[in-house]
Amino acid sequence: MELIELFLASILSNNIALIFILGMCSLIAVSTSIKNSVNMGVAVIFVVTITAIINWPIYELLKATGTEQLALLVFIIVIAAFVQFLEMFLAKYFPKIYESFGIFLPLITVNCIVLSVSLFFQQRNYDFLQTTVFAFGSSVGWTFAMILLAGVRQKMYRVSNLPKGLRGRAIAFLILGILALAFIGFTGIGRVSF
Repeated sequence: MELIELFLASILSNNIALIFILGMCSLIAVSTSIKNSVNMGVAVIFVVTITAIINWPIYELLKATGTEQLALLVFIIVIAAFVQFLEMFLAKYFPKIYESFGIFLPLITVNCIVLSVSLFFQQRNYDFLQTTVFAFGSSVGWTFAMILLAGVRQKMYRVSNLPKGLRGRAIAFLILGILALAFIGFTGIGRVSF
């Protein structure tokens, strides 16, 4: 039951984008359409979950050898190497999928949620299963926030005549603020505390 609560809290009450305000650069840049948001979201879910799964045993090894201060550097190297490997793998074996991701795949390397999930599991002393659930839930929550933002932006552009000063990023920030307030309403659901 605790893992289910951790998963739901990662998506709702502790949404990494709307509560911790992480991953905003790519979230705002990519959320111009739902299709782009879904593509980027799938890639982020995969990369965040797999890199957290890889980083957890590495961190445990660093902790056992007394060199955990190297964790940040090692996490960055693992994330960059994994994204590069994934990019080469998709380009070689799945060129259509690779082409559909376009610029989104290399963008994941600099998305701060990938690194922050690894730093959060380190700081919170999660075990392997908790790390996996937290990484998956956090990336799903980030994707959910991005798809919500894209949907609202698309609808607003179709049905309203926004003033020039509110077009583009300005309206995205306003929408994100309102979404963040809505997600704060999920606080208190479950017993998992962060």
